[in-house]
This record gives sequence, C-alpha cells and structure tokens, in this order.
Amino acid sequence: MGFLVAILGPTASGKSGLALAVAFRLGGEIVNFDSIQVYRHFRIGAAKLAESERRGIPHHLIDIVEPDQDFTAGEFARRAAAAVRDIRDRGRLPVLVGGTGFYLRALVDGLFAEPARQEALRRRLASRSGPRLHRLLARFDPAAAGKIHPNDARKLIRAIEVTLTARRPITELFAEGRQRLEGFEVLKVGLMPDRDLLYGRIHRRTEAMFQSGLLDEVRHILALGYAVSSKPFESLGYRQAVEHLAGRLTLSEALTAAERHTRRYAKRQLTWFRREKDVEWFRGFGDDPEIERQVLERITSARLGCAI
Repeated sequence: MGFLVAILGPTASGKSGLALAVAFRLGGEIVNFDSIQVYRHFRIGAAKLAESERRGIPHHLIDIVEPDQDFTAGEFARRAAAAVRDIRDRGRLPVLVGGTGFYLRALVDGLFAEPARQEALRRRLASRSGPRLHRLLARFDPAAAGKIHPNDARKLIRAIEVTLTARRPITELFAEGRQRLEGFEVLKVGLMPDRDLLYGRIHRRTEAMFQSGLLDEVRHILALGYAVSSKPFESLGYRQAVEHLAGRLTLSEALTAAERHTRRYAKRQLTWFRREKDVEWFRGFGDDPEIERQVLERITSARLGCAI
C-alpha cells in the first residue's frame, strides 16, 4: 500500500510553500493539480514557482500542454495516476498540491468513461448564455447544475452534451462509472485561513501579478500566435489583462476586477473543498511555521499508521 498527501485550499492560502516544506522534509515529489499550471507559457497569473524556488524538488504535471490544446479532468487523472505510482515505486512520497478540486476528485475517486464530443451539439449550445445553459442543465440534472457556476459555460456545455448523448444524467454516469485510485492511502490536508487575512493576501498577490509583468506575459503569449479564446486566458488575472490590452478596461479597473473575481473564486473553492470527503483542516496559512509543524507531524503519524 502506498501513501500520498494532497494539500488543498483556496487560492493564496500558502499551499505551494507548504507542499515544498513537506516534500523537502519527507523525501517527496510534487504533483500539480491546478488546471492553469498545466499550460505552457502561463506563469505569472498561474502563480508557478520558478525553477530556482523549487528547492531542487521534482515537480510533475506543470507545463505539459500548449494553451490551445484541450486538457480534460480525465486526462489529468490518467497522467497523475502514472506520476504518483512512479514516485511511490521509487520510494518517494507523492505530494499533490493545487486548487482545482475536480482534478483531485477525478484522480482519487475516478471518472466515468465519457462519450465522444458532439461538435454540432456543442456549437448550438455555445450560442446560449451561461445562465440559460444553467437552467437547461437544471431541468435534466439538478444535482449537476448545483455544482457548476451559472457563468461557467464550458462546464455547462460539456455536462449537457454528455447528458443528452448518453440519455442519462451526468451525475448518474459519474456515480456508476468511477474507477478509484487503487493502492494508496490518501491524506487530504486542507488550509482554511481567516477570511479577512486571506482577502488581504489576494489583494497583495493581485497587485504583485500586474506589477511583475503580467501584461508583458500576455503580450508575449499572444505574439506566439495563441488566440485570446484559448482556455487559460479565461482564468483570473489573464482575462482582465486581455480586457485591458483590448482597451475595454483601464489598468485600475482590470486590477480591481481581477481581485474581486479572485475573492469570489476563493469562496467557491472553499465551498467545493468543504464537500470533499475526509479532509483534515488546518486553520491558517501554509507558510505559517506552526501550521507547517502541525502538518508535518500529522503526515508522519499517518505514514507510520499506514506502514503498520
């Protein structure tokens, strides 16, 4: 039986710093489960650690696809499962870290075998607004609609597409077709800092992104030939940077909008992770020495229990 740690929590909660400390102290390697960090060229807004900041620790599933390539939760689960098994087989500790809860769930709990994409159907659905798609999905599968934000058109379209193609609610298919990650004891470590302190960090991180070259990074990615419709440009910070460069937002408006949407995203992340099974919560930031001590102690205890 292998053992792995998953460090989760809202954006700006110090997950990456804690993961580095755990991997450094306990002989681990890091596996990313952030949906933007998988894309090449997107660095500043994705909060990727530079090579010089990784303390020599191997990082997996970062910079693995081009911005205009499709990358699904199912593909993530396949690649992540291979990575954690390889890390385990080499006698190292897999340390998963990220904020995309669906990716983590896809790996640990599994996904169903999805039907093929129906491009004609997708084009028809794409002509509808997010709220309208949300109402349509709610008619077919209220449980699925309850888990997807009304403005997340990409996920809504896929859920409706699968439901119509399979002629069954997507939640039923997901429940029946899962293939769990076998051979691992999973310890989920959740970070839940004080909300006001978290919002302060989000404010400072957003300002730092724009000050450290986010706009130049976006210009560079666009100059490489990638379209603004590429999926990672929909993410926080990048979306507002594109709007500013297109003249639709002033720099001040772009920064304010990015911060506001990031706070909302942090709330949605916490809502998702609170529903996650068996999370052990630590009320603080991952770079707090006391939180680090508590987490290392808990992981060490859990590994000993797994080995017995």
